[in-house]
Amino acid sequence: MIEPVHLELSGEDEAKLAGERGPAVAMAMRLIVALAKVSQAPRLIDVESAHIDGCLYHGQAGLDFAEKLAELGASVSVPTTLNVSSLDLMHPGLVRLDPDETAAAKRLMDAYVAMGARATWTCAPYQLADRPAFGTDVAWAESNAIVFANSALGARTARYGDFADVCAAITGRVPYAGLHVTANRVPTLELDCSGIPTRVLDSDAAWAALGFAVGKTVGERVCILTGIDSEVADEDRLKALGATAASSGGVALFHVAGVTPEAVAAGADWPAPDLPRISLTADTLRAARDDLTTATVGDRLDAVSIGTPHFSLSEFAKLADVLRDGEPFHPSCTVWISTSRDVLALAREAGFAQLCEQAGAKLVVDTCTYLVPILSETVRTAMTTSGKWAWYAPANMGIDVVLGSIDECIASARAGRVIRDEAVWH
Repeated sequence: MIEPVHLELSGEDEAKLAGERGPAVAMAMRLIVALAKVSQAPRLIDVESAHIDGCLYHGQAGLDFAEKLAELGASVSVPTTLNVSSLDLMHPGLVRLDPDETAAAKRLMDAYVAMGARATWTCAPYQLADRPAFGTDVAWAESNAIVFANSALGARTARYGDFADVCAAITGRVPYAGLHVTANRVPTLELDCSGIPTRVLDSDAAWAALGFAVGKTVGERVCILTGIDSEVADEDRLKALGATAASSGGVALFHVAGVTPEAVAAGADWPAPDLPRISLTADTLRAARDDLTTATVGDRLDAVSIGTPHFSLSEFAKLADVLRDGEPFHPSCTVWISTSRDVLALAREAGFAQLCEQAGAKLVVDTCTYLVPILSETVRTAMTTSGKWAWYAPANMGIDVVLGSIDECIASARAGRVIRDEAVWH
């Protein structure tokens, strides 16, 4: 039998727990302490920021919890961003919810803003200014945000779910456990990607497929990917890899040799010579692509949905280049782009958003198209560059999905049917 670890609280922790910093802090601290005991943490540590995932309205319990904290006078103690909500406040009426559910969703959003959190409404807080620095401890929720913070930024966050995230934001404290601990961040498995041609990895969709393969292979373990040319591994592609790996598996941290911060810092020490190794190939990625695809080439295409996680400014720039020739989308196909309001403002300044709208694309902020009813009820087949969207949309929406590159998605949207360039995958 494993002996329980004694949790040592500081004097300030005890004061918060006893209610000396107010009832809201005490309520939040009780949850953090309970989480620490379950996590077998020896102590609590400070965090420098938080990202709250529980902004989607899933029912009365989540609303009651947030409004109770706000009623007690809760205020976040560290810079705090907010994840996607159930509404697009910049485009009223875009989300098809009944009036009661719309009102409840808005109340939930208001409660978190009342606590001092920023009204960012994005699943990609790492695209905002003042993102976490290498080695800093944060309390981030939302699976793709967690894996990006840990992997691409080298910050440190455990998996924080609904309620724990806002309590960490209020107290500024979290258990010293999970991926906050250095020993838990060391790779235990090597994924050799040297058999994947660079020309294949130069396609955005290949990174979503790679993420699917990684998630299925490693589960919740920490892995290091080797044999990848650092020139092709930009942040958008690491985002796609991490988001899909967190969906198809439970990945919260991965390393890429010569690319991600901790792998660069470790140098020749990672991977260890005796680390178990699994080889991934172009065939692996094609199989992953096909596992994420339920429609077939030539099928009528009703919609394209991109921006899960939220579209970045650099992705807007790449899409704008594809759309510059002005060829219209097929009347049967609607193109949806999900992004954050902060990135949208930058995309408008650069003229990218206007070019997308002129081509016929529709912009969504504050939420995501696979989470709430935005796409037409007549949609039966949709295409996406996102492995995460492809993973969740069939069950959430009852539609067929195709995973493809941005070029394949736009070519298909213009034709009104599924088009795929097999040369990209060989």
